[in-house]
Amino acid sequence: MIRTATAEDVPAIVALLMDDPLGAKREIPGDPRYAAAFAAISADPNQILAVADADGEIVGTLQITFTPGLSRVGATRATVEGVRVRSDQRGNGLGQQLMEWAIKEATTRDAAMVQLTTDVTRTDAHRFYERLGFVASHVGMKLTLQS
Repeated sequence: MIRTATAEDVPAIVALLMDDPLGAKREIPGDPRYAAAFAAISADPNQILAVADADGEIVGTLQITFTPGLSRVGATRATVEGVRVRSDQRGNGLGQQLMEWAIKEATTRDAAMVQLTTDVTRTDAHRFYERLGFVASHVGMKLTLQS
């Protein structure tokens, strides 16, 4: 079942973010900043932090940010971030279910497009998103301001 995350889910979400070679280097379990971030996300109507819950166990997560804009005749974009599926659950279709759920949420909110970024080293993820119909049409750039 995919549902909106609760504060109680935050430690499990952090564990998912760490269950990955890149995330293992940048997450700090137990850090109080996660609670503050969750409070900000849950208070913002343009954010959805979702989890995949399998019998009380969090096995997947993603976040959607809805950004209204002027381009494309005032279109809203749905940006999907932080997509993770627990390593023992990968390959069973859960990632596709999560993304289809996110696309449905974007459609429900009249978003004109769903967009995402994925690290250049995640070649399996690139193939996954392409299978879902995503096109690598732009170059994403980031400037890290804090570690």
